[in-house]
Amino acid sequence: MDPIRDQNIGRSPHIPVLLRPLLAAVAPVRGLWLDGTFGAGGYTKGLLEAGADCVIGVDRDPLALELAAPWAGAYGDKLRLVAGNFSDMDRHAGELLDGVVLDLGVSSMQIDQAERGFSFQKDGPLDMRMSQSGESAADIVNTATEQRLADILYHFGEERASRRIAHAIVEQRAEPIVTTLRLAEIVAKCLPRPKPGQSHPATRSFQALRIAVNEEFSQLVQGLLAAERALKPGGLLAVVTFHSLEDRVVKRFFQQAAGEEPNANRYAPVKENTTARFDLVTRKAIGPDDLELEENTRARSAKLRVARRTAAPAKDIDGAALHAPDLPKASNKKGHR
Repeated sequence: MDPIRDQNIGRSPHIPVLLRPLLAAVAPVRGLWLDGTFGAGGYTKGLLEAGADCVIGVDRDPLALELAAPWAGAYGDKLRLVAGNFSDMDRHAGELLDGVVLDLGVSSMQIDQAERGFSFQKDGPLDMRMSQSGESAADIVNTATEQRLADILYHFGEERASRRIAHAIVEQRAEPIVTTLRLAEIVAKCLPRPKPGQSHPATRSFQALRIAVNEEFSQLVQGLLAAERALKPGGLLAVVTFHSLEDRVVKRFFQQAAGEEPNANRYAPVKENTTARFDLVTRKAIGPDDLELEENTRARSAKLRVARRTAAPAKDIDGAALHAPDLPKASNKKGHR
């Protein structure tokens, strides 16, 4: 599994990842675009400077839109900011789009703020809510059953020691676990000391909890379908992922939508030809080049995929068809110990 975004990225100015190859893949940039993960506005600024007539910046984090206020006005009616989730982008847009860009996962701004609770290297409240509302990571850690915790860690973080870590959390939460460093310490004690260059032991667990808190995989699936509905024929969808679980879902979506999904095995019945709803612009994922890695270490696990919308009608599919990670139904219960 690829590492999640570098937990130290907030120490340097925000740099949009894979912006140069993204703009090259979607050139010429024109018309109406939607940046579904606005964040610090890096992709939005890049699209506007490359020639977009207007960009709709969508973010569910109220702070992202607040921080954009001092500079957004300089773009006038070429920039529209919307508080909301990219899974509703077709509703936010209100008209067909020429392009959509999605930069998945947690932003550098969010990691940089200890009070948001995303980083295991900065002590803060165990929160992790991108929208700053709803169930927090502390709520899950302190109320979920041991089985549910283990399922979250395994399915959303690919953590092999999920049962051991879940058991340790339940054993320790007689005194509620409410800070990031305390949780990180509990997790670290369950795993071998990392060798030089290896990720922090809590990396997978924090990723898994963040995904659970923000329902990231269900939002991703709904966002891809919303983009399909929102794009006009010839419109472009560009998605940047930061770990293998995300990338698998995006890759499978593009393959299915392009009618190019391979058979599971050579003995399976040949799949019927389907009308392509997207044409693949990038046949393989694009990663960072040496220059970008030198400029921005957080780009090391990033992958870019781009596809172009056809005139075929949009299709409604569910997460299971894309093999999106999900929790067993029995683990959706809460319980105290």
